[in-house]
Amino acid sequence: MSISEYQVSDFGKVAVLMGGESAERAISLESGKAVYAALCKEGVDAHAIDFDTNEFHQLVNNDFDRVFIALHGRGGEDGTIQGALESIGLPYTGSDVMSSALAMDKTRSKAIWRDAGLPTPDVVELNHESNWEEIVEKLNLPIMVKPVREGSSVGASKVTQAKDLSSAWNLANQFDDRVMAESWIEGDEYTVPILGDIVLPMIKLETKREFYDYQAKYEDDDTKYICPCGLEESVEKTLGELSLKACNTLGVSGWSRVDIMIDKKNQPWLIEVNTVPGMTSHSLVPMAAKQAGISFEQLVVQILATSMVPVTTKENQN
Repeated sequence: MSISEYQVSDFGKVAVLMGGESAERAISLESGKAVYAALCKEGVDAHAIDFDTNEFHQLVNNDFDRVFIALHGRGGEDGTIQGALESIGLPYTGSDVMSSALAMDKTRSKAIWRDAGLPTPDVVELNHESNWEEIVEKLNLPIMVKPVREGSSVGASKVTQAKDLSSAWNLANQFDDRVMAESWIEGDEYTVPILGDIVLPMIKLETKREFYDYQAKYEDDDTKYICPCGLEESVEKTLGELSLKACNTLGVSGWSRVDIMIDKKNQPWLIEVNTVPGMTSHSLVPMAAKQAGISFEQLVVQILATSMVPVTTKENQN
């Protein structure tokens, strides 16, 4: 049964988890409220839950049939809530425990991609004992420094001088005790939304900032989102296939968004996979879906339908 063949009545009572305790709490609340409103508009018996660990009893005691995960960042996107839901047999949207954890861990996901022959920038994990000159020698300047397990570019910075690596590490370390340095890719940034096994139209991202950082994503009015992205159809198809491979090697399923850089030589580089992308009315996955003729409400229902795959089957597929 395809995700488009389910009826609203099939979903039963749905918990929409939002908020959480990560650095992306504010964005998660926006996503969750938008998802909840869309499900209600479509006639789904949806219930909004501003979630933290103290609220887990609500999922156990209120006869929910499934969960729409709108939690971004750690605790919601890293396999933690997925594992908890599996422990009580409650189906949920998106990727399973292992693939969620792998996608959230940027250094491990990159290692898997490299082993699979997929292009991704070189990376080194940093700590307070790191030799900054050796890092520069290995990666060359400029360098991107960011938390290993955060999203929305929280704590990320571009470093152009070796002397600034320490302060960049300190900034990222405020959000995660694991920090990475990544080779800087000079070029254009694209994102590839995926729903099931279908690649939605790609989006080109343009900002006047040095990179597509938190401010560019959520605060600036002049950030440009270009969809259709302007690439030749054959190129977009190739990048879509690369993005699907990136997801498949990590076991990512249901829905996701793959971030890609294309350098000056037209070489694509995989940056990361988001297994719970933003879902506000202005977010990237809804934007791509609209270009494909899918309304926000239809998109939300189709994502919810990914929870109809039994947990045991989901594990076997990965």
